[in-house]
Amino acid sequence: MTESYNGEFDWDENWLGEPVADYSSFSKSQFLEDVGRRLTNVMLRCLTVCRALPNRYEAQHFSHQLIRSASSFAANFRAVRRSRSSKEYFAKLSLVIEELDESLFWLETLVAAQLVPEQRLADLIDEGYQLLKILSKSRKTVSD
Repeated sequence: MTESYNGEFDWDENWLGEPVADYSSFSKSQFLEDVGRRLTNVMLRCLTVCRALPNRYEAQHFSHQLIRSASSFAANFRAVRRSRSSKEYFAKLSLVIEELDESLFWLETLVAAQLVPEQRLADLIDEGYQLLKILSKSRKTVSD
């Protein structure tokens, strides 16, 4: 990798965030399947971002943190899908929300540190916030 951002990423320019889904007509299993797919896509896109970062200490540090939190929210959502009770679902979903929020922090940090131009991450960050809202609403529904 180069020492600074060279303006070229290896990702598909058409791989943008998805529109906010209307899950009102979805069954629970359809909802979980679609959100799981979207979370996996976000995690894979985070990996693509990390692979394109320069080989500088701060970029690699942020990269490791982002990979850890992104892989965590994806793996923990898999556990959400296997929850045995509402309490377990709530607890595991809370972990997903926390790790997704942390991943958004690291993506925003990459922009703030001028390691990646804002326009390159805008769609990914938007998709992350959409999923954060969806998951937070799902958690609130379970807690009511």
